[in-house]
Amino acid sequence: MAIICPTNVISQTYTKPKINEVNIYSKKSFITKAVERTGASVVTIDTQRYVKKRIFPRNSQPFLDPYFERFFGLDLPNENQPRIEQNQGSGFIFADGLVMTNAHVVNGSDKVTVGLTNGKKLNAKLIGQDFFTDIAVLKIEGKGPWPKAKLGDSAKIKVGDWAIAVGNPFGLENTVTLGIISNLNRNVNQLGIYDKKLDLIQTDAAINPGNSGGPLLNSYGEVIGINTLIRSGPGAGLSFAIPINKAKEIAYQLINNGKVVHPMIGISLIDVGDSQTNNNSVKVGYVVPNSPAQKSGIMVNDIIIKVGNKDIETASDIISQISKNGINKQINILLKRRNKLIKLKVKPIDITKLQNN
Repeated sequence: MAIICPTNVISQTYTKPKINEVNIYSKKSFITKAVERTGASVVTIDTQRYVKKRIFPRNSQPFLDPYFERFFGLDLPNENQPRIEQNQGSGFIFADGLVMTNAHVVNGSDKVTVGLTNGKKLNAKLIGQDFFTDIAVLKIEGKGPWPKAKLGDSAKIKVGDWAIAVGNPFGLENTVTLGIISNLNRNVNQLGIYDKKLDLIQTDAAINPGNSGGPLLNSYGEVIGINTLIRSGPGAGLSFAIPINKAKEIAYQLINNGKVVHPMIGISLIDVGDSQTNNNSVKVGYVVPNSPAQKSGIMVNDIIIKVGNKDIETASDIISQISKNGINKQINILLKRRNKLIKLKVKPIDITKLQNN
């Protein structure tokens, strides 16, 4: 009896932690659950671009430019051989065989391959891309069924909400990083980007090269954005995503029409804040020559008070109202010039026609 009793005591002390260990690790975190809901829909996008042979004269300017030589290497040959450039990005399946990603991931590619989480690699063709919003849609050449991501509502997210980035940075498949929503409606102009038409979600979830085009998830595993941009240099650590509501709108225009219409009137906008009154206003910074804005009488330094029925507080308000109005239909604009209120009517046109003026 003296030998059996200690044995029972010892066996109990060893078995209880094992039972508790199973209970502890059987509880999944919200991150794990979110990724399990959407992770299978995340794909790797491999692109190939055929670069033809180029011949430079020995005395051509590129050889005289030290920055050019530093970028391409000091031993630059007189004759470049044909080569294939390979790049990689991310994307996600949002409908039957359709993948959403960034336009810059696939732009200029001669061949696109989509890698699924089950290891399969399939060719894909480009349905359409929109440079101004950096959205592209691919069609996988193959038969489903396909794992599809659940799309959320980016209008409902708040600063401080959880943000989960999923993608393939540096070729490392199915990498997950966690952060929060740091800011909303971040205009790309604030980041020094003037050739895009975007208001972005700002997050501190780590996004690295190769993450571009991958989904940004909420805590329920719903896609709320497309990872598109990172801040390098001073202020590094900030990442940016295209809101999914805007991405959906662009994607379905590409699917249905093959292109996207961007109504514009031809002005650049400057947000102006008054720290004393705590009021915000929007000033015209530049007017494109021969644009609808110039033809209607809008001038530099005019303050935009109202567009349509919307009182204006930010540049995003103006962009949103003009976009909703569409092209070839007049919209009312109320502005202030030297303390004088002026009412104008402007007819937006597509940005491609604006560029051709």
